[in-house]
Amino acid sequence: MTEANIAVVDSKALVSLFGARDQHLRQIRESLGVKISTRDDRIHIEGQEEAVARATQVIEHLQSLVSRDGALVPDDVARILASVSGITPPPSTPTIEVLNAGRKIQPRTPGQAAYVNAIQEHDVVFCVGPAGTGKTYLAVAMAVAALKQERIRKLVLVRPAVEAGESLGYLPGDLQAKINPYLRPLLDALREMMDFDQIKRYTEADLIEVIPLAYMRGRTLNDAFIILDEAQNTTVAQMKMFLTRMGRGSKIVVSGDTTQVDLPSHTASGLTDAMRRLQGIDGLTQVRLGNADIVRHRLVRDIVRAYEADSNQADNHRAAQGKRR
Repeated sequence: MTEANIAVVDSKALVSLFGARDQHLRQIRESLGVKISTRDDRIHIEGQEEAVARATQVIEHLQSLVSRDGALVPDDVARILASVSGITPPPSTPTIEVLNAGRKIQPRTPGQAAYVNAIQEHDVVFCVGPAGTGKTYLAVAMAVAALKQERIRKLVLVRPAVEAGESLGYLPGDLQAKINPYLRPLLDALREMMDFDQIKRYTEADLIEVIPLAYMRGRTLNDAFIILDEAQNTTVAQMKMFLTRMGRGSKIVVSGDTTQVDLPSHTASGLTDAMRRLQGIDGLTQVRLGNADIVRHRLVRDIVRAYEADSNQADNHRAAQGKRR
């Protein structure tokens, strides 16, 4: 491990340098895998030697920008990180304006930017990728923005009620209370973009619906933005049923992680089947996000890689055994 210290030229400028809620600082930490803290009017950086050197360069560049312009935007951080680390910066993508006053969301990786562009340009988008890549979050943000701009009349958030290795059948409460745990991730994303009163008003006015997949049967949804989350846990028949609910003026986003299927063994995933079956249809596109698009805590990226390496090793072992037979 290596350490470095950077003198703070102007302690009042630290707020601009670190960003609101330390967003710039988190961006540097997660991109370069370093620890950054402040002590005694100095910025302290700790991590692998190469990463510390790059983080030092980034912070010194950002300090110069703050001294010159007085403020930073996330694009500045991404651009300087790209120039120092050699990573291609994400293509220019408009910010996503959601209903919270002053709240704007922007893709943070090239893969996320491609995903947002795909949603803008196509009526049906399939997106697969590991946990933490923003599959659900960005889709919900795009849907809320479309609702705000009155490009759609209704937002429908859908999830299959499949248990992830645990039985929830004996949970107390009525049907709504039992299905609420399945829908919680969608509600969490929604609450980051709208305040509670807005969600309540829109839900009561039937402008927002958060429902289990089974409730989609028999419906036709016109002028709606429909998101199917955790789609790897749909069967082939369920996926066909869901996709054929699409009415005039509607848009569908289907997202999932094909490495986390909770269906019974020997049951084909509707997401995998649909991505194979529906290739080449005009107006429909597929986006694949990878480990480089993970924007949660830096450790999530390392955890995903560790599981992937273990899975690949198991696959190679099975293949070797098959050859011996």
